[in-house]
Amino acid sequence: MTEHPSIAHFRAELAERGGQGRIVVLPDSVHTAALAAEALGCEVGAIANSLLFAAPGQEHGTDEPILILTSGAHRVDTDKAAATIGVRALKRAKPEFVREATGQVIGGVSPFAHPRPVRTFLDPSLRQYPVIWAAAGHPAAVFSTDYDELARMTGATEIDVN
Repeated sequence: MTEHPSIAHFRAELAERGGQGRIVVLPDSVHTAALAAEALGCEVGAIANSLLFAAPGQEHGTDEPILILTSGAHRVDTDKAAATIGVRALKRAKPEFVREATGQVIGGVSPFAHPRPVRTFLDPSLRQYPVIWAAAGHPAAVFSTDYDELARMTGATEIDVN
């Protein structure tokens, strides 16, 4: 059985970035942090949700993709996060915007391995978990990492999100 192309692309990018974690393909889609945590046998807070937002640009239709990696135990306060990162607002990205910006679908957006760089921010509360799980480019695939490795591989800026 061959590996899904988006997982294979992510696997190559993980290796190129020096990632030491393992990729796990789960039998069913794990499109929520709670489902992923249940399948992996970990706390929901150890799931790093990759949430893509659209930050309205100066011109109509020029939204900037903003990726926030947050603990599955948190909700992003979009007003607070927008003010912290210096954009007017953060709005929920539509599926086609997510696909265009990341090359991946909602529920499978990985922290990296996108067609172009995406400005990325990291929830410091993830630091408390020795093992963090994040999407690996497909809704049923996740990979293990730790906070320092995730920060290094993504180049993310740490911000409080809630």
